[in-house]
Amino acid sequence: MWNWRPSLGAGGERRAADFLKRQGYRIVARNWRHQLGEVDVIARDGTELVFVEVRTRSGATMGTPEDSVADDKQRRLARLAEAYVVQSGYEGDWRIDVVAIDHNGIRHLKNAVSLW
Repeated sequence: MWNWRPSLGAGGERRAADFLKRQGYRIVARNWRHQLGEVDVIARDGTELVFVEVRTRSGATMGTPEDSVADDKQRRLARLAEAYVVQSGYEGDWRIDVVAIDHNGIRHLKNAVSLW
């Protein structure tokens, strides 16, 4: 049986990266991995570093893609972002965004994760 989830997710990440580029973002990394997990897209929005969680849904039965970024996922994203900042030696402003993709199109939620 064919597993659609990885291809759906990878396709969503490609669409999100293309969308961000069209908005003037510069892609720094895709699928950055760390022992804590993975960041889908890391980009620059002017001088600000942006960590992007991409959520893709093929239907509406499971709710909206943005609804799937629950508290535990938000905490993991914040820890991953902090790990990247420390590892790279980045000194500047950064934020965590969510790009939601479903049958209604693409929605970009800026500063979607705020834990402080």
